[in-house]
Amino acid sequence: MTQLTRRKFLGTAAAISAVPLLTKLPAAAFAAGSDRIKVGVIGTGGRGVGAMRNCLAADPSVVVWALGDVFKDRVDEAREKLIKGSPKSRKPSAPVPSDRFFATPERCFSGFDAYKQVIASGVDLVILAAPPGFRPLHLEAAVNAGKHVFAEKPVAVDPAGVRKVISVGELAKQKRLAIVAGTQRRHAANYLETMRRIHDGAIGELVGGQCYWLQEGLWHRGRNPEWTEMEYQLRNWLYFTWLSGDHIVEQHVHNIDVMNWAFGGPPVKALGMGGRQARTDPKYGDAYDHFSVEFEYANGVRVQSLCRQTPNAQRRVNERVVGTKGYAMADGKIFGANKWKYDGDTPDAFKDEHVDLIRSIRDGNPLNEAKRIAESTLTAILGRTSAYTGKEINYNWILNASKQDLTPSRYELGAAPEVVIPIPGVTPLV
Repeated sequence: MTQLTRRKFLGTAAAISAVPLLTKLPAAAFAAGSDRIKVGVIGTGGRGVGAMRNCLAADPSVVVWALGDVFKDRVDEAREKLIKGSPKSRKPSAPVPSDRFFATPERCFSGFDAYKQVIASGVDLVILAAPPGFRPLHLEAAVNAGKHVFAEKPVAVDPAGVRKVISVGELAKQKRLAIVAGTQRRHAANYLETMRRIHDGAIGELVGGQCYWLQEGLWHRGRNPEWTEMEYQLRNWLYFTWLSGDHIVEQHVHNIDVMNWAFGGPPVKALGMGGRQARTDPKYGDAYDHFSVEFEYANGVRVQSLCRQTPNAQRRVNERVVGTKGYAMADGKIFGANKWKYDGDTPDAFKDEHVDLIRSIRDGNPLNEAKRIAESTLTAILGRTSAYTGKEINYNWILNASKQDLTPSRYELGAAPEVVIPIPGVTPLV
């Protein structure tokens, strides 16, 4: 893409800032006097570091400015990985050049308020990659402070959080702030072309579909006797619904988002089931190891959603959309009357989502994916809630009437929310 200098960008921004109700383009129009785009990472685990690297690859003006996490050791580890690279990791990475790394020790923060310090450090854009339970809080703080946002998926773990994200998204529109979510399939050339063809009628009228995220187990960091219960849960956040949303929300949201994309929005209702066959050890918190959910969309079409995290089991991660003239694999194949296969360049969607984010800011038309990712997050929550309670649930009810709010009463490294494994027919619908 053609690169704009910051000064040229600010000239464009000045014209945009004259729009009524806006006193100026937000702080993330990038500070005057420099071509740098200063990025801060909130949540410095593997995804936070990975997203920072993707952002660096997306635009040569990006620099690492600040790092923040609840735990200092995680910040220190992330800083070292970025400075030295990770040549021996599963996905080797090179060191960040010194002229693009400015996260000095003074701009590395830890504790539950680290997000506030990163946001206040002079960044233009923040990457939100802490456990999803913190996402609404961190997103709200970033937008209130006038920062552009890359928010990893999902963006909430409960209906209360989803409603906050939708509200903050509307505020971001008013302030001309970008919010791009980590649903990289929405930025992948193969998915974009496939979906264009689906919507143009290549497989006819849509009559069904299936989506899958079936894989082996995931990491668990064990328990250190020196940790409090809160620290234990935070360091093993995948297994606690108040932090992750359970894996149907944290992981399978990718595939669910694709189905919402195909059908033009969220479903009308869901009926689901799930449980714990492999995760019987209490160390796995309250997370299920499998879900099966039937989503019904507005045209009466039903979509089957399957996700599982079980060691030594078959892997399948994809989306299949069925129509009256054939079916499509959403990553680039159509079968039937209009047979087709994507043959373009292999996309690096993890980078491209950041390319699209930064380009939209430079163009003065910042992307805002808040409502869309909030809807897909809530669709996954809808399926989870149906499986947990054993009840068929309407989307509009969970959006507007559910009172579920999993936020703990306080954030401190002491006690943690009680672990109660959901039992269908016993767990109440809130």
